[in-house]
Amino acid sequence: MPLRPGWGQQGRPIKLRANFFAVKLPKGPLYEYDIKITPGITAKRMKRRLFELLDMDRAYAPHKGYLAHDSSAKMIAATRLPEPFTFEIKYFDEDQDGPQPGGKTYAIEITFIQELDLSTLSGYLTGKGEFRDYDPQPILAALNIVLAQHPSRNGVMVGRNRFFFPQDVRPLGGGLEAWRGFYSSVRPTFKQLMVNVNVATTAFYSEGNLANAILAFQRFSFGARIDSFVRNIRVQTTHLHYRKTVKKASQLTARRHKFFWDEEKRNVTVEEYFKKKYKITLQHPDDVPLVDVGGQKQNLMPAELCQILPGQPFRGKLTDEHTAAMILHACKPPNVNANSIVGPGLNHLGFANTEGALPGFGISINKQMTVVPGRILPPPGVMYQRPQTVDDRASWNLRSVKFVRGAKLQNWAVVILKDGNNRAEFNSTDDPELRGTIRGFGDMCRTSGMIVEEPTQYIIVNLPRKTREDPTRKAAIATFRSTVGQIKKKPTLLLILLSSGDKHIYSGIKHLCDVYLDVHTICVHSEKIRKEKGQVQYFANVALKVNMKLGGVNHGLDARSMAWLLEKPTMMVGMDVTHPGPGSLKGTPSIAAVVGSVDKAYAQFPASLRIQETKKEMITGLKEMMTERIDAFRRTSKVLPQRILVYRDGVSEGQFATVVEEELPAILESFQKFTTAEKKYRPALTIVICGKRHHTRFYPTEEGSADHLGNPRPGTVVDQGVTAVYAFDFFLQAHGGLQGTTRPTHYYVVHDEMKFSADQLQKLTNDVSYMFARATKAVSLVSPAYYADLACERGRCYIHELLQSVDAATTASGSGEAAGVMREAERLWNRGVVGNMLKDSMFYL
Repeated sequence: MPLRPGWGQQGRPIKLRANFFAVKLPKGPLYEYDIKITPGITAKRMKRRLFELLDMDRAYAPHKGYLAHDSSAKMIAATRLPEPFTFEIKYFDEDQDGPQPGGKTYAIEITFIQELDLSTLSGYLTGKGEFRDYDPQPILAALNIVLAQHPSRNGVMVGRNRFFFPQDVRPLGGGLEAWRGFYSSVRPTFKQLMVNVNVATTAFYSEGNLANAILAFQRFSFGARIDSFVRNIRVQTTHLHYRKTVKKASQLTARRHKFFWDEEKRNVTVEEYFKKKYKITLQHPDDVPLVDVGGQKQNLMPAELCQILPGQPFRGKLTDEHTAAMILHACKPPNVNANSIVGPGLNHLGFANTEGALPGFGISINKQMTVVPGRILPPPGVMYQRPQTVDDRASWNLRSVKFVRGAKLQNWAVVILKDGNNRAEFNSTDDPELRGTIRGFGDMCRTSGMIVEEPTQYIIVNLPRKTREDPTRKAAIATFRSTVGQIKKKPTLLLILLSSGDKHIYSGIKHLCDVYLDVHTICVHSEKIRKEKGQVQYFANVALKVNMKLGGVNHGLDARSMAWLLEKPTMMVGMDVTHPGPGSLKGTPSIAAVVGSVDKAYAQFPASLRIQETKKEMITGLKEMMTERIDAFRRTSKVLPQRILVYRDGVSEGQFATVVEEELPAILESFQKFTTAEKKYRPALTIVICGKRHHTRFYPTEEGSADHLGNPRPGTVVDQGVTAVYAFDFFLQAHGGLQGTTRPTHYYVVHDEMKFSADQLQKLTNDVSYMFARATKAVSLVSPAYYADLACERGRCYIHELLQSVDAATTASGSGEAAGVMREAERLWNRGVVGNMLKDSMFYL
């Protein structure tokens, strides 16, 4: 990895508070131990319970103050432990008074692994060359276990570093609620060990009756995915008070499912059994499925006899409504979040008091946020056909501006979808309001500098209604295909008027038109374009997309800002990988995108898209994808790039080195394709990883360096105080925040043949954040990486039904195993976007 070339100097100097707190370590070492449990336990819940019982054990109690464990396999001690260090624990569950007759006993054997020398970590933090190859991860992992001890005992730990507490809970509806909590992680920074603390929000199950929760969830999600809602939820039965884990939802109800009842020597329904055996009349005998609470053997139980136990995080896929409610709850102004961190945060985490695990280890944490130096970089000059003024929120106005190069919109059709939302829909293709609206759209495109012909055709598509049997609207897409197929001459672009926000319709149309029909599409909401208020602005934003899709150039930067890019032929590349989320079919592939500039305006970024092995962060087909991008650059610019600057998104922190080990060689191999007998092709290559999934936040210390919300101003850059000890990295907030607390982007250089100075790369990255073609403002993620992210999102449309856990793959493979899901993904993906009209365009915008 390249060393930091120095600190940046450009811009107006400012001071910022960062959500990092200085950590003071003891002089002596820590001791790492391995934990072995006999007989073995695989269930995380049982392991956690076993360690709760260990914490209560009399023989363990004298050591508890200077020990910390991860409730699984690792223990950290402040002093060397006696050997052997073994405990016999009689297991019993939380709902039991004590060990039961015939209950299991587990042996916990604790074995010494290594001494962790804290003085070496101190040397590493000085940044001296002799410590450069030192790996701090074992000590950081040990310290995180120590710091997690208090909050994991007193709250609910979700994942590795997030802890939630029931003090601030908001209902989300549909059987779920939002819990606020805190993230904590130890970070090495130059000359100081820090702990990064941030607020966090996640969804939990609401305590209460399971049947009511299922019905509420069904209402929220149009009956989809009951199984994903109930799977692995812990419940207590109301008739016998047993605690059970729900394995899955059945397809059967209490009225329809029969079993043989030994007592009566006959088959009875579940409804009848509970009536006779327990005198319980079921309230939901036929409208709520039975749930399986059995272990090895199936045990179907009415959901209404199950109470959801408190404190359980929801691990399924949130509905759009849940997500919107979560964002609303999580979105807090910066001062509120900062006060929450230094107040309740430090208390809940056990950093502000002496009762946690820290005193036993001789660790103390500063109660004040650290203050770091930052700078505000000036914005670049933004150019349409005439210069534009950038305001202090890093945005500008589209009024009366002409694109740098207007595209030609000809041979296009208007498609009106009728989907049961009569208020939003136009009555007919001759509807005067419709014709006037489309005229207004055409006029806006012309005003912006495009050449626009009249649409060749207006078509109405009457979509069949949504049914439970067809959750992803396949019938509607088939109707759309057959109707659009009647257009005599293939259009360049379809302007599609949606009457609802149905994501299945949107995804289905994009899949069909990108992969099979090879035609550009622009989807607009009828309701929005019919409103006079905001109509001009809406059309202007749509025109931005249309112009780019058809090969135009919306805007650029002034000559000074473009100077480095135009020194010699340079290609900017964006790379990203997106993964299937919760609720996707097991084995659903990840999607990789590589976009690359092709012109001197750095406006057009065509894309290469691939599906690959599920959850794989590195791009499998990178050599071929980079070859396609370099070839596209050569075809457009008539020259090969002499420099290639890659912005790589979608890489977790632990995978930075893997990018250098796997992706760098693949990129270098792609160059060989352009080597000839006369000349070897080897452009200069720099790879910068960009990350938004971090927990670093900055809070201005003075009014002059804050925006109207109290966030840092656009252009704020930080490369000291909370950055890497040796590596070349920085945090940049190029954009102006709209609401809540603004998150900067972390840029980390993993390979640099262009020998950037800190100022050069920081300024270039800030400037390029103003080149995003779909907006009239600077964006939070540098434009090439943002384009790659959008291309990945478009790829998700092509395998939408797998991401929604629709059982097409189960049918296709006969069992739904991963190989069958991948085969179905390949069928849906077809050959990707290969049509002549779309493949060299920004179809994904």
